[in-house]
Amino acid sequence: MGKSRTKRFKRPQFSPTGDCQAEAAAANGTEPEEDDGPAAELLEKLQHPSAEVRECACAGLARLVQQRPALPGLARRDAVRRLGPLLLDPSLAVRETAAGALRNLSACGGFEVCDDMVTKDIMTPLVALLKECSTGLDSNEMSPQETKDQNRNSIENIANEVVNVLWNICECSSRAVSIFNKEGCLEIVLKYLSRFSTNVDLAISVAYCLQTVTEDNPELLKSFSAPALHVLESAMLSPVSSMEYILLKTLVAGTIWNLKDIIPSKSQAEIINAILKILSEVLEMDAGEMVIQMKETETQRMKTAAQTEDTLQNVNGDDLIEDDEMEEIPHRRKVRRKTFISDLLPPTDKELRETIALLTAQQTALEIIVNMCCSEDPTDDEWEELSSSDESDAFMENSLSECGGQLLSPLCLSHEVHTALTNYLIPKKIFEKTAFPNSIAVDVCSRNPSWKPLIRKMSTIQCRALVCLQSLVSLLDVDHLGGPAALQTLAQHLSQLLFSQPDFAKHVDFLEAISSALRALLQTVASKNIPQCMTPDQLLTLCRAGIHSSNVGVRVNVVSILGITGSVLAKEDGTLDTLKMVKKLKGPQFKLNCYLL
Repeated sequence: MGKSRTKRFKRPQFSPTGDCQAEAAAANGTEPEEDDGPAAELLEKLQHPSAEVRECACAGLARLVQQRPALPGLARRDAVRRLGPLLLDPSLAVRETAAGALRNLSACGGFEVCDDMVTKDIMTPLVALLKECSTGLDSNEMSPQETKDQNRNSIENIANEVVNVLWNICECSSRAVSIFNKEGCLEIVLKYLSRFSTNVDLAISVAYCLQTVTEDNPELLKSFSAPALHVLESAMLSPVSSMEYILLKTLVAGTIWNLKDIIPSKSQAEIINAILKILSEVLEMDAGEMVIQMKETETQRMKTAAQTEDTLQNVNGDDLIEDDEMEEIPHRRKVRRKTFISDLLPPTDKELRETIALLTAQQTALEIIVNMCCSEDPTDDEWEELSSSDESDAFMENSLSECGGQLLSPLCLSHEVHTALTNYLIPKKIFEKTAFPNSIAVDVCSRNPSWKPLIRKMSTIQCRALVCLQSLVSLLDVDHLGGPAALQTLAQHLSQLLFSQPDFAKHVDFLEAISSALRALLQTVASKNIPQCMTPDQLLTLCRAGIHSSNVGVRVNVVSILGITGSVLAKEDGTLDTLKMVKKLKGPQFKLNCYLL
């Protein structure tokens, strides 16, 4: 008790566009009916003597697993046990597509599917393939140049798929993390990370995986040697400034933060400064302007390519058609395999890929800052137990004043983090990210199907920034937040954000994030006797909407906001009518919602 909840962020289930295809189908009312037919046929073909048929079957399963209704049928037919051996198939193409199918299955299947994959011993062939790829890359260095390049690309592609499967499964299963520790996977993935200058895609996958497996894993931390830390440092300090490298550096910064307990105390301040310098640079970039600029670049590139193609056709005539026909079969074969296994992979268009990398980096940076601020918070289970009993009882049994103080005692922030946050103007940059996404950028994305998912990513950044703001308001001194005047400006800003949307109650993620920020702000303002800037009517409107919310976090915030409001109003003259309104909110419906927490 005595701590305000600050949300620790876990990585969402992987999807480059924000959702699996099945979720989009559900939204459109076009979910396919459960049918084991395609699954049965594809699983049968996994045993076919032809490598090409096995490859096609794996590719078909990679698409099928994205359809949520197909997952039970695949589980009944033991798809995991049948795909597992193909990770060690003689054909490299089959290995890659099998790993791609398992990657998609682990991404779209969620915790239950990932845990089931571990139960069915998918980790044994997965780790074996991870080690084979490492050996293959070493032996490949001695091959002739042409063969070396071809083999290296194939092996690195397979390694990328395997690391992604490991990442997904370790995110969902502590047993998988244990196996990762015991099998010495750390040394192998660090070897892949060290190739960041030649294969940034593989390095990014490794960085995601490392950020997952290093969190709350003291056993693995013991395995980090000085050379291992040097690999992380080299990647984090890479001078390359493309958006993909910015994402890589952000992810590695998150991993290094997880390793803070093994870093010598004399180096703590230097490391924290390096981490927050990177996060500050990421947050300083204007994502909205980046979206607009990159979309314009893409449009111009496609226009130029179309003009060039028309010119070549006019110059070459029939000869060009003959050349195309000669290349048709190998070209289609190559694209077919990549299309099948890449349904859940980042887009290949450079501009879209760079933009997604920046948005992902900014979201990750905000999540790292939140986790920095709540490293001593209760676990999610502890919080749910605490909020379902003590806090609800306290609110009903104690005075509003006592409830407000009990819920929101501030946390502690290390001196090094506190100093770096303020030195790099992190609060100001986070404040800027709480604004609604650039309307022009939203309009640009809404008119192009492949860019439309970026709207959701921009909204997610806003929500993360609001939660991050809540952490900083709870932890930093008023002076470091800009003083009383800045807090009043912040209150007006949050009020404008909230009430500019008449249907704010329908946007659950936004409502939870902004009510968390308001909760922390109101507590800080009340504790410093700074005049409140939100009107009682606005607060009561928020609370009425929150009481009926299905979201636990929103209801917890509302309980706290009512307590703070009552505490402040009780000390002021002429607030009797408002206090009566607060009392009405403590009616049967309010009690029911509190106890449902």
